[in-house]
This record gives sequence, C-alpha cells and structure tokens, in this order.
Amino acid sequence: MDKLKSHKDLRVYQLAYKIAIEIHEITKSFPSEEKYSLTDQIRRSSRSICANLAEAWRKRRYKKNFILKLSDSEAEAGETQVWLDMAESFKYIDKETHKYLYDNYEHIIAMLINMSNQPDKWTL
Repeated sequence: MDKLKSHKDLRVYQLAYKIAIEIHEITKSFPSEEKYSLTDQIRRSSRSICANLAEAWRKRRYKKNFILKLSDSEAEAGETQVWLDMAESFKYIDKETHKYLYDNYEHIIAMLINMSNQPDKWTL
C-alpha cells in the first residue's frame, strides 16, 4: 500500500484498462448496425470499471464509499461479460477471444472482491 500513489498503480486497474483497450480495438470490427447497441455498451461498461476504480481510490477515506465504488466496478465487469457472451453468440468474436476476455474479467472480479473483503488494507 505504501508504494501506491494513484489508482493507476493498482494491478486491478492496470488489467481492467488493458482489457478495455483491447475491447475497443476488437469492437472496431463489429457491424455498423451494432454501433449504438452492443458496441457502445461493451465499450462503456469496460471503461466504467476503470473510472469506478479511480473514484474508489479517491474515496478511500470513507470505507463504505470505497466498497460501494468497488461494487460498481464489479457490476460493470459482470455487465461486460454479458456483452461478451452476446458478441460470441452473434459470431462477432470467436470462442478463443471470448474465453480470453471473459477469463480476464473473472480475474478482475476476483481482485475487486478481495479488495472489498479487506477494505482496511486499502482505506486511509
């Protein structure tokens, strides 16, 4: 904790950011009719994980607020998994890509739950 200076130093943030960038790149190949539905939704939810982590970091003076923002991040990760399922079902991504991304979100969710279960380790 002493070495962490910002939300960008959190491993969970780094992973969520990396995967959000990958999702952005992958969704460039989605059909244009999905622009305002699946494409925008999956981009928004994947990015929101990072934004909520930044907010959690800034609210770490207040344990309940910190946990709430982590919970919001977890919910966005779950939503992103649903969009990934849809993208695979519609054949916009293959099974390997789906598994890779979905598994990364499982890891992100596990890290968020771990942080939520140990807020004293993270809060001021």
